[in-house]
Amino acid sequence: MVQSSLIPTQISAGFHALSEPLRLQIIDLLQHRELCVCELCEQLEVSQSKLSFHLKTLKEAGLVRSQQQGRWIYYSLNLSKFVVLEQYLADYRRFSSIAPARTCQQ
Repeated sequence: MVQSSLIPTQISAGFHALSEPLRLQIIDLLQHRELCVCELCEQLEVSQSKLSFHLKTLKEAGLVRSQQQGRWIYYSLNLSKFVVLEQYLADYRRFSSIAPARTCQQ
């Protein structure tokens, strides 16, 4: 199981960031390659100000990274943060009883 005291905050922030459909679309686009804001705006058909808000949320959750190249900022996935979320869910799958409820015998 995940043990660090910082992990619950990371997990909560990660799932919060993934709870919005537009942010999921951003994640889907970044799966394939690094993209600049202008490319994301064009593909998602949203304004830069709206996109910037959602990218900030994803970045604060640690799910995306940004890198400035000249006057453009390029975004990519930070896969290590997805591993933390995946491990959190895997622990539930591994340690949860999916079988029918057990009957206690006394």
